[in-house]
Amino acid sequence: MTTQAAVPARPLKTRRLSPWRVTLASVVTLAIVAGGVLFAQSWWSEATTPTAKPWFAGYVDVTATPSYAFEVPTTKAARDVVLSFVVADAEGSCTPSWGSVYTLDEAASTLDLDRRVARLEQLGGEAIVSFGGLTNNELATNCTDARKLEAAYAAVVDRYNLSTIDLDMEGRALSASAVERRATAIASLQEDRRAKGDDLAVWLTLPVIPSGLTEEGTNAVAAFLDAGVDIAGVNVMTMDYGQALGDDSMLKGSTDALTATHRQLGILYKAAGISLTDATLWTKMGATPMIGQNDVAGEIFSLDDAAAFNEWTSAKGLARMSMWSMNRDQTCGPNYADVKRVSDACSGVEQGELSFATLLGKKMTGSPEAGAIVTTSEPVEEEIVDDPATSPYPIWDENTTYLAKTKIVWHHNVYEAKWWTKGDLPDSPVLDEFEVSWTLIGPVLPGETPAPVITLPPDTYEEWSGKAIYEKGDRIMFSGIGFVAKWWTQGDSPEAVSTDPDTSPWQALTTEQVEAAVAAAEAADAKKN
Repeated sequence: MTTQAAVPARPLKTRRLSPWRVTLASVVTLAIVAGGVLFAQSWWSEATTPTAKPWFAGYVDVTATPSYAFEVPTTKAARDVVLSFVVADAEGSCTPSWGSVYTLDEAASTLDLDRRVARLEQLGGEAIVSFGGLTNNELATNCTDARKLEAAYAAVVDRYNLSTIDLDMEGRALSASAVERRATAIASLQEDRRAKGDDLAVWLTLPVIPSGLTEEGTNAVAAFLDAGVDIAGVNVMTMDYGQALGDDSMLKGSTDALTATHRQLGILYKAAGISLTDATLWTKMGATPMIGQNDVAGEIFSLDDAAAFNEWTSAKGLARMSMWSMNRDQTCGPNYADVKRVSDACSGVEQGELSFATLLGKKMTGSPEAGAIVTTSEPVEEEIVDDPATSPYPIWDENTTYLAKTKIVWHHNVYEAKWWTKGDLPDSPVLDEFEVSWTLIGPVLPGETPAPVITLPPDTYEEWSGKAIYEKGDRIMFSGIGFVAKWWTQGDSPEAVSTDPDTSPWQALTTEQVEAAVAAAEAADAKKN
């Protein structure tokens, strides 16, 4: 997010005891056994505590002028807030500050921040602190001392007695070295807090485009999982798509981005040794649109988009909804002449009596604190067996060549080849979907059996002979199946079609050709009789 903000304190609340600390399991290893039957190891995990209700919390730019009075919520949707942003101080040291302008003590005295956070909590609200943002330096970007870095994060968590933190990683904050330092420090901090009986939910807020997280984003998620952080969720910034949006609407770009990220997270968790169901993955995701006029010219997230986006995300079971920002959730005044230019104090669209917070927060009635007690549970080993007798298509075989549109079964799902492929796993852990050779069609349904192979009546064509010479277009029979020659051939068995269709001179007859041949044979028999 582009403007810089701060984060509040929460010293008054007491925390509920957290469930046991969870460790991530080892990476999933696939074992393929010959004969067409697949055996694989898979790890399944579900939250052992009930899934918390989805929650809404809009970002508040603490250091922006005019100041936004988050401490006195005017609507239910404004009850919980994400105070932004804590970064390194102006000298770029390991000292946390609000927007590099105020130290934590200065924010307490100059902005009354501690007192305002306490007032919010008195009124039943909760403040989350966001570290980072696009502007200034996130703590891990400059602070290379591991002990001091953890102490800096801990100082903010302790001062405001936080149950939930938000790590907004953009720009330099996504460099590999900064991500590694940050992940290590947060893992240690989270473990320390849980050992003391305090919950600490960690949300990763990352840039996204309609095709999903960037490579830097997926690397960041992987780094946090590798470090042992129990990630509460990944919050994607559904905004500022630029050329990646193409001719699509902001709504479609945002739903596409979430769908793609959902797929990527499944792969990332599986690589970390945890395989989550689709439904559980949605509960580990959040979205943050930039309301009204975005930073990119022509990108406007409207009130209608907000209402439709809320319906879509609620149906999916998204755990979190935020927005940038509460400061901007109002119509621009008459003196703000150019609404196409982004303001940090108004949305740039005519809102009337409506608010984006209310529209985006509809049905998101839970609280961040309730979500903080939910942890990812220890995975349990389970064997997956694809049975040819209950599969509508052949089981995928790494040694078989498949042509485009060929359907197979793998891990109890039906896949279709996008193009010629051999050896490419149908559920390949490839983060970019355009690189995957297979399209997931859907699960194998109860009661399904292998699709029948249509064979030709005896003597429909001559049986193949290794000594015979065949010209292009000649048809023969082989094990009851009809084939047509693609070019001149002698001694090349049609059996090779299944493993090497490109170089084989034979091509199996299509279903239409087989049906036509059967009909012709039946007509000939009827005429004889």
